[in-house]
Amino acid sequence: MKAASLKEIQTELENLSIKDLTSLCLRLGKFKKENKELLTYLLFESFDEQAYIENVKQEINLQMAAINLSSLYFVKKSSRKILRMISKYARYTDSLVAEIQWLIHFCGALKACPISIRDSQALLNLYTGQIKKIDKLLKGMHEDLQYDFIKQIKTLSLD
Repeated sequence: MKAASLKEIQTELENLSIKDLTSLCLRLGKFKKENKELLTYLLFESFDEQAYIENVKQEINLQMAAINLSSLYFVKKSSRKILRMISKYARYTDSLVAEIQWLIHFCGALKACPISIRDSQALLNLYTGQIKKIDKLLKGMHEDLQYDFIKQIKTLSLD
């Protein structure tokens, strides 16, 4: 079965009643956890984005504290899991500012981790890749916001 285009879906949704739309949203939320998380964000958390950003930062802190430090393998695996979570939440917000804040927070937490990033080439590549991603995202932002974030990024250098 071929999926309809977004335009076709939009025109069909415009023709539905509020009751039918509600029923479709609830049905959509039943099928995937990610759909339910997106609906939760849109309905309950999108009105206060700064609080949402802080909640995700707390989640990052909790997951960083739960990392098993006995092996570089576990640190790398957990770090990738946290980055997947950040990417998912960034898709929900569709905000460059939020994504950059989360990535800077993640990089700062990884740098503060008791295990040295330099001990593992994979961790070092992961870290530098996120710094490059932040730089790439910054290029699409207003100059004033860029300046504020660039100051924060300078503290993340591994020199």
